Order: sequence, then C-alpha cells, then structure tokens
Amino acid sequence: MQSWFFLAGAIALEVAGTTSMKLSQGFTKLFPSVLLFVFYAGSFAALNFALKKIEVSIAYAVWSGVGTALIAAIGVLFFRETATALKFISILLIIAGVVGLNLSGAQQ
Repeated sequence: MQSWFFLAGAIALEVAGTTSMKLSQGFTKLFPSVLLFVFYAGSFAALNFALKKIEVSIAYAVWSGVGTALIAAIGVLFFRETATALKFISILLIIAGVVGLNLSGAQQ
C-alpha cells in the first residue's frame, strides 16, 4: 500500500513540475524554472520507490495517464485552454486504458 502513496506523490509532483514548466515561460522566469527541476526530480524519486512493489507497466500507465488527465484539467481551468468534446473523450479513453491495465491481472 505504501507504494501506491509513493505513486500518488509522484503524480502530484509531476503535475506540479509540468505546471511550473508552463509558468516558466520558456525558462524566462527563474522561480518556476527552478521549481520545474525540483518537482520533476521529486517525481522521479517517488516513482522509483513506487516501482519496488508495483509493476512498471502499471505504475507508468497510472503515472502518465493520471498526470495527463490532471494537466488537461489544469489547462482548461487555469490556463483558459479550450474544452472540447474530443478532449474530454480522449481523457476518458486514457483513464479507461489505465483501468484496463490495472484489471489485466497484474500482481502487486
């Protein structure tokens, strides 16, 4: 169970890193640029700990899929990106893929 907490932390840190990337405006803003590296380093460290007990295919699918869905939501809610039906359906398909991998019978 502890590995899943590490995975959740890795996702949160990855989302914070990607948000910092947007806020850094191409590395022209110092503070978000520094945070980008700090958050990504923390994310990879937490993902590494999660991989001690969770299969890499499952962990990476959850990490990238949930991260992608959260970043898409942040883009729409905070950065005024367009919210289209295709974008929403695509996010649902990502989530369905992650669920499918988890239901595939992988041992943890």
